[in-house]
Amino acid sequence: MTKRIVVGIAGGTGSGKTTIAKNIMKSLPEGSCVLIDHDSYYKDHSDLPLEEREKLNYDHPDSLDNDLFVEHLRMLKEGRDIEKPVYNFRTHSREEFTEPVRSAPVIIVEGILILVDERIRNLLDIRIFVDTDADIRVLRRVRRDMRHRGRTFESVREQYYRTVRPMHLQFVEPSKRWADLIIPEGGQNKIALDVVVEKLMRFLGDPDRVTSNK
Repeated sequence: MTKRIVVGIAGGTGSGKTTIAKNIMKSLPEGSCVLIDHDSYYKDHSDLPLEEREKLNYDHPDSLDNDLFVEHLRMLKEGRDIEKPVYNFRTHSREEFTEPVRSAPVIIVEGILILVDERIRNLLDIRIFVDTDADIRVLRRVRRDMRHRGRTFESVREQYYRTVRPMHLQFVEPSKRWADLIIPEGGQNKIALDVVVEKLMRFLGDPDRVTSNK
């Protein structure tokens, strides 16, 4: 069985996780890498009225379907394909359709809480935490939510103080102690990116490659 290596990229909201993940993918041979976002695994609350869904705490670990996420990550690591859920951030619910994802030698997982759950941590061969200043992160969050998720500035601000900031302090920030590599100012740190890409290229170039089992 072909060995797979799983790279986990954690960090606060707006830290640059997705930028790093996409830059890693662009640096690797085509077809050798797949990206899975933890955000797609938010639990479905379509049974609740929209106004109640908007009040839920989406920054707590319990807001995510980690049982399904762990199952899918194990399947990908075993070389099996998955049907990834599709989450609608405007309605705070899952779509009825799924997205097919094929396994690849390099599997990149990104999300703010992926280092919090021990089951997920144990499936990661490389653990990265993107450490970006809070003022930069919050500005990126405001821009993203207003541009791409149909949010107002007032709703973004209210959510940030009600759940995003306290959950970051309680769960996200402490989880960086589990990281193998902490990258400051994520997305702009070319040296750190080169180090990760070089390791992955060596992995891809070795026909007898094996992953580390933590």
